[in-house]
This record gives sequence, C-alpha cells and structure tokens, in this order.
Amino acid sequence: MPALPSPPLLRKFGWAVGLPGLALIVGVATPFLASRAERRLDETAGPVARATAETGLEPWLRLNVRGRDLIATGEAPNEAGRVAALDRLKRLPGLRHVVGRIGIVEDASPFVWTATRTSPERIELTGNRPVEIGPRALAAKLAPELPSETRIVDQAKAARGAPPDFSTASAFALEQLKPLAPGASATIADTTVSLSGEASTVADYEAVRQALAHPPTGFTMGKVDIRPAATPDFRFAVTRERGGSLVLSGNVVSETAREEIRAMADDAADGATVDDRMQTARGLAAGIDPTTLGRFAFRLSSLLQDGSVTFADSRLSVSGTALDGQAIGEVDALLRDGRPRGTRAGPVDLAAMPLSPYRFMVRRESDAVTLTGHLPDGATRDRILATLRPRFFRERIVDKSRIAEGAPPNLIGAVEAGITSLAMLATGDIRLSDRKLALTGDSLYRESAGRFEADLARRMPAGWQAQTEVKPPPGTTLDDPAACRNSFDRATNGSRLVFAPGGVTLRAEFYPTLDAVASAAKACPGLRIEVTGHSDPAGAASAPKPALDAGVENTSSVDSGKSRDADKASKPVVAKADKPNAKPADPKPASVKDGKDKAAKDKDAKAEAPKEAKPAEPEPDIARQRALVIVEYLLQAGIPADRIVAAPAGRANATGQGVGLALRS
Repeated sequence: MPALPSPPLLRKFGWAVGLPGLALIVGVATPFLASRAERRLDETAGPVARATAETGLEPWLRLNVRGRDLIATGEAPNEAGRVAALDRLKRLPGLRHVVGRIGIVEDASPFVWTATRTSPERIELTGNRPVEIGPRALAAKLAPELPSETRIVDQAKAARGAPPDFSTASAFALEQLKPLAPGASATIADTTVSLSGEASTVADYEAVRQALAHPPTGFTMGKVDIRPAATPDFRFAVTRERGGSLVLSGNVVSETAREEIRAMADDAADGATVDDRMQTARGLAAGIDPTTLGRFAFRLSSLLQDGSVTFADSRLSVSGTALDGQAIGEVDALLRDGRPRGTRAGPVDLAAMPLSPYRFMVRRESDAVTLTGHLPDGATRDRILATLRPRFFRERIVDKSRIAEGAPPNLIGAVEAGITSLAMLATGDIRLSDRKLALTGDSLYRESAGRFEADLARRMPAGWQAQTEVKPPPGTTLDDPAACRNSFDRATNGSRLVFAPGGVTLRAEFYPTLDAVASAAKACPGLRIEVTGHSDPAGAASAPKPALDAGVENTSSVDSGKSRDADKASKPVVAKADKPNAKPADPKPASVKDGKDKAAKDKDAKAEAPKEAKPAEPEPDIARQRALVIVEYLLQAGIPADRIVAAPAGRANATGQGVGLALRS
C-alpha cells in the first residue's frame, strides 16, 4: 500500500491534495457518459430523420450528433416541412441545442453540378443534385467508377431542374477524373459537360481525349482544358515507308500542334496515307518551336525513299534510303546549316539505291503547272519544259523535278503524250510510275471526257500502260435560244480584241472575253460561232509567217510549197561558159545515127513543151491567221470543233473593229 501523507503535509496543502485524483476520475468518466448521451440522442433523432423520406426516396433530413447537440442539414421540400422537422427535433429528450442548416428545395437554372478531385483518395461534390436522388444513392451510383479507396463527399444541394439522364452523365464525368491529378474538376451545366485538370501520365491523356469524343447521349462537350502530362523523354519521328506512306510517332506538345503537323504530313505524303501515332505530352525544351521542328522534319523526310527522321534528346538524326545520290549531301547540308534553333545534329545513316519505282508527275492547277519526281538528265527536263510552255502559256511553270538514273525507256514520249491530254483538262495531273502513266482530272467540257482513255492509249509509246480517270464538268446546259443569245451577247459586249500591228499572238486582255465566250458556248449546245480577224492599218509591219497547228487547219499546201522551193535550191545551176565539150563523132552508120537523133529531138521537144502549172494555194492572210489563233484558243477551252469556225480568207474587219465573234444560224 502506498504511504499516506504525513499530517504536516495535509495541514500545509489541505484539500488540494485530492485534485489530481478527482481530475483523473472525471477524465475517465466524461467520454463514457458523453458517448452514452450521443448514442441515446442519435437513437431518438433517427426516427425524425427517417420520417422525412417520401415514398421510394431517401430522407431529406440529415443529422450529425455532437454530444447533446444536433446539427441538422438537408433541403426540405417546402417551408412547412422544414419547420415541422425542427419542431420535432427540439422536443427530443436530453437535447441541448439544435443547429438548423436546413434549406428549401428550389429550381436551379442553370442546373450545375461539379465533382472535384481534392486528393488521390477524395472527391467532393458541390453545386446542385437532383432532388429525387439522395446523397447516399448518388454516392452508390458513382462508386463503381472510382477506385475502392476513393471517398465521395457530397456537399451538393438538392434542386429541381436536373437534365434527363443526369446519373449517366455524372458517372461519365466522374470516370474522366480517375486518370487526372488532384485539382482536376468535372462540371455538368444543364446538358454540357466540361473538364479541366492535368493528366497523370501520357497514356492517361490519350485515354481521356478519346473518351471525350463520345459524350453520353443528349449531352455535349463544353470547355475541355486538359493539360498533358510531362515526359522527360520528349521525342518526335517521321517515318516514310515504301510507296510514300508516312507514320508519325513520338510526342506532340498540344492538339493545335497536332493539327498543324497533320496538315504538313498530308501535304508531304502527296496523296499517300498518314498514320498518326503521336501522343500529346509536355517536355519539349524551351526555345524549340514545335511547328518549325515539324516542318524541318518533313523537309528531311522528302529526301528519303524510305527511312526515318527522329528528334530525341534535342538531336535530329536521319536513317534509311536516300531519295537519290544528291540527297545525301543535301541532308548533311540541312543538318549543318538549316537546323531549327535549339536543336543539334545527330547521326546520319543513309544509303543510295536505284529508284524503284521511278516516278515523275506533272500537276495542273488553276494558276500553275508543277513538275515533281525524277528525270534522267537535264536535256530531258529542257525538252519537257519546251513541250509545256506553248500549251500552258497562262500558268506559272514550277519545276521541282530532280535528276536521277534508272528512268524507263521512252520516258520522254510517255510524258509528252500525257501533257497533250493534260492540256485539255481544267485541272488534273499525270503520274508516271515505271512504265505506267495515270491521268486524272476534270475535263473542260462534257463531250471530251469519254475520249481521253482511247486518245491517250493511242499516243503512248510501246511497252507503256495508260490509265485515265477524267470527270466531266458539272455545269448544266441551256436549251432556250433567247437565253443563249443573251449569254453570248453579255460575254462579248464592250470588249475589243485588237492584235498588235503585224502580230498574231494573244494578248493578256483577251482572256476574260474568250473565257466568257467559251463558258457561254459550252452551256448552250445550239450556239455556232464564226470568228473574223481584223486587218492592220496602212503602213503597219507585215506579220511573220506563223507555224499553224495541224489540229486547226490543214497545212499541206504550205508544206508542199516549201518542198518545191527546197528542191529548186538543191539543183545545180550550170553556166553557159561551163558547157562541156562536144562528144567525138559516133562511128555507127549514119542511118542509125539519124534515126536516133530524130527520136531524141522529138523527146526533147516534148520535154520542153510548157506544162499546165497547178496554182499554189495562197497562204492565209493576217486576218485569217488571227481568226485561227482565236479558234485554237476556244477549242482548247472546250468548244467542240463543229461549233466554231474561222471566216474564209479575204474577209476581214477593220483595225478599229477588232476581232469579230458572231453567231451563225
């Protein structure tokens, strides 16, 4: 037993000596007594809360016991229900205070509900919750979308006005919070779902991005502000496969940058497929512009038959098969002198191999003709350019072709055949791959669209295959003669087509009028047009003889005249002083000699008799030459040959009248 205090000590401290013991007794007994009071109060208040439940619904009154006090929360359906619940609570035995935080259910417009991830294990719900769904029911509905350790804290207020299928939309929104870091939030505002936050990993970002493309039925996506996850190994690669297809892999800094890179890839693929395998991530070094980096990578990839351009650890490296022999040096020069700022040159591992297939293309657009691919030498390139210029004199000719060995035989013949057909298209291209040529585009007029295949096949060199896909123009035709005449008059009204003195070359200001005439004639099959050239004023310089196109007018008379002139020039002329000496006397008898001399004289007399000369056809006068030039242009523009004619020789307009365009009956 412990020793009792001595009497002097008791006299000195008195009753204070027992205070520690009393405090110990009170400290032990108070929690016990308080817990019993809380349990009793919770048991008596429970029936009051349960009585607020409507049939099939969860009680709207929620109670929290703190000692002998009650904290009442929830949303009463009306004021009378709120007063009745508080009155019942105040009459409970053992109650000291009721802290009433009970609201009234109201209409919410807009109806806004927000879920916020406050920590990896906690999600708070705020805003409005449908009045027909209690907090426990909503938590039970959402729990399967979350990890088991995540707790839902519902602080939302019941309200009317929730959109249909709110439960489905809230589950969808909560599911998108799973791969996002703390601080992320999902909001439903009426039928719009919005999301913000930062992805935990690169894969999580891709998963959320794909899921947001398919919101619940009846809901649309609003503002989406998801920041990609950071990666310490930011990389980007463009891989060119055999056949021209491109594969994009690695990382891209944003969806905006993805769209820009995809546009570059579509242009670089030139019709081939593009496989986008990029993942969005942060981590590109500061100072490196993603757009400039992508453009440079595609520029390098254009110098490859197949292979990859890779950006990793701020270095650009290239590997694979070079486009041709000169491409290896071009890659080295670009990596040395043209790299984007902030990047370094990496290793280059390229091999040069013969081109297979050997490709060349001519593309015609509204204002330009572009050459791409390969040609065997500069002479072939010059010949193709010389073929293009007279046929496409209005368009810019852009030469992007390269020189490489391995061209198939008769390449130049196939290209020239394709150019002849391409000149008759409004837009289109010819593509050569080894010994195959494909012509695609839009025909200038409907009548010729079906003839391209046979015409091109007939012009192709031996051993070549041709394939065409030409679409007729979509325009409609007019059958009203009055409307057609008005259309033609509008096309020619107020315009004078006057050639330069002595010239037969179309001038730039002619084209709008001629194109309008062609458009009117193509829309009106009944129109027949006659073109009359104009003469020059007295004293004007004479026009040079034009090289007439056999497709416009038969030039056989001109050619035959030239041949006769050439024959005359080639015969030797013997001067009188240079006549040969007389032959020695013939030893044959005189009778034989006289007979032969007489026959020779008769033959010479017949030869010297004047022959009836065939008059040569006159060459076209300058007015007719000009009319033929206009006819040629309108034929190229799509007017059928049986609906346009040049006025006969000898007919001409005065200079002031210009070229005449008139309808024939």
